[in-house]
Amino acid sequence: MTFTDFNFDQKLLDGLDSMGFDKPTPIQEQAIPIILDNKDLIACAQTGTGKTAAYVLPILNKIVKSGSQNLNTLIIAPTRELAQQIDQQIEGFGYFVGVSSICVFGGGDGAAFAQQQKAMREGADIIVATPGRLIAMLTSAGSVNMSSLQHLILDEADRMLDMGFYDDIMRIVSYLPAQRQTILFSATMPPKIRTMAQKILQHPEQINIAISKPAEGILQQAYLAYDAQKVALLKHILNEKEHNSVIIFASTKEKVKELNKELYRSGLSIKAFHSDLEQVEREDIMREFRNKNVQILIGTDILSRGIDVDGISLVVNFDVPPDPEDYIHRIGRTARAESTGTAITFINQKDQRKFFDIENLIGKDIAKLNLPESLGEAPLYEPEKKFDKPKFSGKKPFKRKPNFKPKAN
Repeated sequence: MTFTDFNFDQKLLDGLDSMGFDKPTPIQEQAIPIILDNKDLIACAQTGTGKTAAYVLPILNKIVKSGSQNLNTLIIAPTRELAQQIDQQIEGFGYFVGVSSICVFGGGDGAAFAQQQKAMREGADIIVATPGRLIAMLTSAGSVNMSSLQHLILDEADRMLDMGFYDDIMRIVSYLPAQRQTILFSATMPPKIRTMAQKILQHPEQINIAISKPAEGILQQAYLAYDAQKVALLKHILNEKEHNSVIIFASTKEKVKELNKELYRSGLSIKAFHSDLEQVEREDIMREFRNKNVQILIGTDILSRGIDVDGISLVVNFDVPPDPEDYIHRIGRTARAESTGTAITFINQKDQRKFFDIENLIGKDIAKLNLPESLGEAPLYEPEKKFDKPKFSGKKPFKRKPNFKPKAN
């Protein structure tokens, strides 16, 4: 199947051709016909599957064919980084079709708010917004007129609910026409997402693309390592083989800053990405990384979603992520669409149970590589022995698991 099979407007096909897009990904193949048919949709798709194009392309096609001059589509995303990337994709895909979009997000000063507000009032075909800033726009004087809206798209809905945006989303929906097409994309589908979907969607079609499974093109590996061995191991991996683009995830921004200094002193091309940076600084760093002027990006889980950069060949989890789902999102930064990449995780003693839970989630054992001899002995992988000391309540006796051996005092 190719994009020509969707009967897209020729100008949209010209844009896809200029960008080198030929065959749709599975989520695009399934979602595009449903959206073109004006049906509500719940799509569960992991990161890196091409979900943004799955909704942007049919929306652009519908706008072009209808010739609408009013606000047509509202796309809500959890973070400014993701909102900006969606806006950039709209600009890329719609280069030949003349569809306009506005990106609305917080973090700027009063002048930025006024500029975004003016742009919304003057009109655009598509608004891409974060929930908080959009609420501020809708409740301010001279807010944008939503009466002509035809499409509402919620991207990374599970992330928005995790960030506490449920009430904001429901409030935004109250400003929108009841007769509209609503499209919800989410990497996971917990009960709270389904509850929200029942309230804002009408008889939706449903798509499920390999939920909670890493992309097939990712080579997953791990090292057992004590904390004192991790930095030397990381340097060994980065120096052993040249990678065009690398993302390193650490558990805290303090650790991000420390590692950034250490690796920078080693002569590596690296930048740290964390919440202490001003928005302008974060945008500059992402621009340098996309343009390959910076080889390595290090950050916390703020990077695990909504960072859409092609050609990332290596992802390193310096710390095991706290939640198995976070692992999926982190390593999904590599091997996007049909490309390949490597994801390496460092496992210390206390994180072994977390990694065991990740292996259970994805349904496979991840290869544990031997440490370089120069780093010494590694911990054994014994995740089922790494239990916290039980707390006795006096009501029920603690039941040991088979082969459980309490630590000697």
